[in-house]
Amino acid sequence: MTDPWQECMDYCVELTKQAGEVIRKALPKDKTMEQKSSPVDLVTATDREVEQFFFSSIKEKYPTHSFIGEESVAAGASSVLTDSPTWIVHPVDGTTNFVHRFPFVSVSIGFTVNKEIEFGIVYSCVEDKMYTARKGKGAFCNGVPIKVSGQEDITKSLVLTAMGYNADPEKFNIMLANIKTIINIPVHGVRFTGSAAVNMCLVACGSADAYYHMGIRCWDMAGGAVIVSEAGGVIMDISGRPFDLMSLRLIVASSRAIAERIVKEIKQFPCCRDDTDD
Repeated sequence: MTDPWQECMDYCVELTKQAGEVIRKALPKDKTMEQKSSPVDLVTATDREVEQFFFSSIKEKYPTHSFIGEESVAAGASSVLTDSPTWIVHPVDGTTNFVHRFPFVSVSIGFTVNKEIEFGIVYSCVEDKMYTARKGKGAFCNGVPIKVSGQEDITKSLVLTAMGYNADPEKFNIMLANIKTIINIPVHGVRFTGSAAVNMCLVACGSADAYYHMGIRCWDMAGGAVIVSEAGGVIMDISGRPFDLMSLRLIVASSRAIAERIVKEIKQFPCCRDDTDD
């Protein structure tokens, strides 16, 4: 019997390879960029080109499927997740990295059915690392199985997060304070790559032991979430509740002990949701 979702995944891998080639060719060129919500929320012609490539390709092959893309939503499209087979696309995860030629730039795709992530693909295109996972079938990097580190002691852990400009001084101060709190546990170190999808895959392959973020979008998380889970990792909400793709918050970790310690240590701030207009 033909597996329709595996067919979708195989098709997505091919599209992602093509998208990665577009990004690699554009990387050394001067970038024309625009601001979106803030002076550091950037978009380039490559972001839009890659998303349109995915949108048109998917619509031609799977006309009944739904689509959520970062740039489409920025232009006013809905980000409400339904039971319909849905492609959630981040065309260039790490646009600021891309603009500065900092080599952590990825294409991230998550595919959901009945609001559950069926497969995820993250292509770190400068590194030429293709991370893939299908629900219940394991996680891989360039076809080789990957596993989380299994580390349970946070004092022996490398922790990833993200930090950048935030116009809300209260949220900005909480983010700074949380980094100080994590460093002072102490942990082996805190790192920023600038790509949420890459961060999740680094946990999945055992190169880091945890990643947390508040204010992250569904297209940042959808590809990496199933990769972490299938690699044996733990994924949950910042509050410790079950992971919610539309909540803008997550922790991924090599073990439940580390995830729960981060929940205990960091201070939360309220986030809106991707599936509301708030």
